[in-house]
Amino acid sequence: MKVVAQAGYGPPQVLHVEERPAPAPAGNEVLVRVRAASVTKFDCWQRSCTAPLGFGLLARFANGLLRPRQPVLGTDLAGAVEAVGPGVTRFSPGDAVWAYTGAGLGAWVEYRCFPEDGMIAGKPGNLSFEEAGSCLQGFLTALFFLRKGGTGPGRRVLVYGASGGVGMAAVQLARHMGAEVTGVCSAGKADLVRSLGAAEVLDYRRDDLFGDGSVYDVVLDTVGRAPMLRIRRALKPGGVYLITTFSLPRLFQALWLRLARGRTIGLGMLRETPDDLALLGQLFESGAIRPVLDRTFTIEEAPDAGRYVESGGKAGSVALVMKMGE
Repeated sequence: MKVVAQAGYGPPQVLHVEERPAPAPAGNEVLVRVRAASVTKFDCWQRSCTAPLGFGLLARFANGLLRPRQPVLGTDLAGAVEAVGPGVTRFSPGDAVWAYTGAGLGAWVEYRCFPEDGMIAGKPGNLSFEEAGSCLQGFLTALFFLRKGGTGPGRRVLVYGASGGVGMAAVQLARHMGAEVTGVCSAGKADLVRSLGAAEVLDYRRDDLFGDGSVYDVVLDTVGRAPMLRIRRALKPGGVYLITTFSLPRLFQALWLRLARGRTIGLGMLRETPDDLALLGQLFESGAIRPVLDRTFTIEEAPDAGRYVESGGKAGSVALVMKMGE
């Protein structure tokens, strides 16, 4: 099978396509023939072994000092069941599925095995393989943090970085939870964010950002760059500031916000469950939420996909097509 791998850390050009033996399912495992996988900022950090400021050394210890312990990137994928182990009862060959590998990575492959009781489920029928295979990290991350912030009816939620994969998911999920949502992004992406359910969209370049005195119960910072002094004024007393991506300086600023102003910060490692996967599948099927697929790249274009994600210009998710449709 074809695999996109890296021999060492570095820029996008360290990625290359190589041949490896395809795995075989054992016991309760499901072998998935991968059609599409996601390309995210997390993949870019793992590929280059860079991390938000202050965490570089930790990243080296976690990922491998000289070369990556896991040379294959990708956190989510979609495809069809190719074969099943003798103990599998939930899936059959030919079933369309989506799955999440998370921090373990390894989605940029033509074939991948999953335990049938793991992070794998039937693909929502109204999503293409490219849509389903590239949106899970964003929606699972947004779901985790919005729950952490107590998002619900009557709450006012601000999503900073509302045009990224996590941001677009957060706008939709917060709206579905009954919250009133304000998105912050570039002016050119305002209409898209508004179409996802944001009641108001603010341009992050505005000098008077939050200058109208609006306050929020929850601020979800998906890029770790929300202006902290303005966020301090925009949070209600006892409000929640949630950070999905943070540097060491940002962490200290958030702790100061908590100590000085009595606000709550939300951190923590993402924890996802098969129930979360099932819930998202139901919401996609019902039309309550939808994926936003920005661009697709072929397996041979993996370096180009990495460069595009790193450019910061994407709106939504990016998919790597591992196998073309038949």
